[in-house]
Amino acid sequence: MSQILKRYDLDKLAVATIASHTALQILRGAKKYGFRTIAIAKNEDIAQFYKQFFFIDEVWTGDFSNFRKTAERLVAENALLIPHGSYVEYVGWRQALEAPVPTLGCRELLRWEADQYKKMALLEEAGIPIPRVYRSPTEVDGPVIVKFFGAKGGRGYFVAKGREELEARLKALGEEYIIQEYLFGVPAYYHYFASPVYSRIEVFGADIRYESNVDGRTFGWAEPTFVVVGNLSLVLRESLLPIIHKYGVQFAKAVERRVGCRLAGPYCLESIIKDDMSIVVFEFSGRIVAGTNIYMGYGSPYSVLYFDKPMDMGERIAHEIREAAKAGKLDQLFT
Repeated sequence: MSQILKRYDLDKLAVATIASHTALQILRGAKKYGFRTIAIAKNEDIAQFYKQFFFIDEVWTGDFSNFRKTAERLVAENALLIPHGSYVEYVGWRQALEAPVPTLGCRELLRWEADQYKKMALLEEAGIPIPRVYRSPTEVDGPVIVKFFGAKGGRGYFVAKGREELEARLKALGEEYIIQEYLFGVPAYYHYFASPVYSRIEVFGADIRYESNVDGRTFGWAEPTFVVVGNLSLVLRESLLPIIHKYGVQFAKAVERRVGCRLAGPYCLESIIKDDMSIVVFEFSGRIVAGTNIYMGYGSPYSVLYFDKPMDMGERIAHEIREAAKAGKLDQLFT
């Protein structure tokens, strides 16, 4: 990728992403900072929606089952690719690792993100408190949550109150899963930005996921499910911020040690805050998360602490790209 970046015309850079998830804020931020913008849609119906926005210069339809052709076309257009959850799910981590286009962040982390056990091992390596993981239903001695591999937005996740219920439900499963201790407390999802330009980890925002039957008005009549339908804004107690920042830094160091590349750009730690104010992290996302959409257009509550003006995450990405291009550091941002 460094060789491709050397051939790029830095005065004519384009920013591209898949037309879903956080594409609107990514491309709006890129256009605000003077970049040409490209959205890549799954089909023509989706393409038509994105074509209405003035800040998107081009909307393509792409074959996600064979993404290499699209990646090569992006390189021909001097484009930088911003990955997000829909990119990981639609294209798949294997194609994402091999796509011959400069991609924001630690690309190898997508392999770890696709495997729930590797995820937990990396968090443990970082010294961050995590829930108990059960390798077998016979180990279970309390309530658990079962999660599938990949970026599925909570689809298919379920809870079981004990071993017998768990064993009965696992018989029907046909895909890879992990069994975790079910934690009691408040969910909180922390948005970070790893900046090679400023040599720092920023706490940029936080959100709560709004999840179908868990948060909907089912009154015990429906099975709890965890499909994310939206996100709610969250401003954290200030006394929590030092430990949240500490965990973000520890995670970045663990990625460098275990995965072998430096974090760059947005990432997220997903947690439960217990009633004693301790934080247990049960997931991570090594790229931008949809929860950052909550402050699109008016900026996160923490961005003003770093820049003395509000920024959303799309603008923050574009700002980093612009400054990295000026400083000759694009190869520290894109892999």
